[in-house]
Amino acid sequence: MNYFELYEIPIAFLIDPLALKKKYFELSRKYHPDFFSQENESEQAEALEKSSTVNKALKIFQNKNETIKYVLQLKNLLEEEEKYQLPPAFLMQMMELNEQLADAKMEAEMGGKDKVKKDLANMESEIYAPVKDILENYNDDATPTEDLLKVKEYYFKKKYLERILAAM
Repeated sequence: MNYFELYEIPIAFLIDPLALKKKYFELSRKYHPDFFSQENESEQAEALEKSSTVNKALKIFQNKNETIKYVLQLKNLLEEEEKYQLPPAFLMQMMELNEQLADAKMEAEMGGKDKVKKDLANMESEIYAPVKDILENYNDDATPTEDLLKVKEYYFKKKYLERILAAM
């Protein structure tokens, strides 16, 4: 059983936070280990495992990047710790942004950092645009693998951008 089946929601990249919260509380009440304290060891262990799975799923569904990663893994399009080759043009843009950031740090220039943050925000919008419709209107039965591969590239580009932002 995957997390979407557990939560009884369709496979999606974007999950309604209110519906998620409602389902989480429903599942938490259903599988909370305290409700199984009078049961045998096997049933207690199963409740503990289900409760843990409910919590893991929530953590993934609350994080858009982790949800994208999870869906791509379900589709066998992403492996754990995969080394993905980003396009050279994107890597050149990132190298330029890293150089701008290094210059701004050396000069203790706040305006330089702000410019890099703005450029990163623009880049994030730029990489999101081609996958916006795919992410927002994903249909597990109808979305072609070609579109999922675009999402995969977006996922790795976004991770790269986030590493630069974290270095600021």
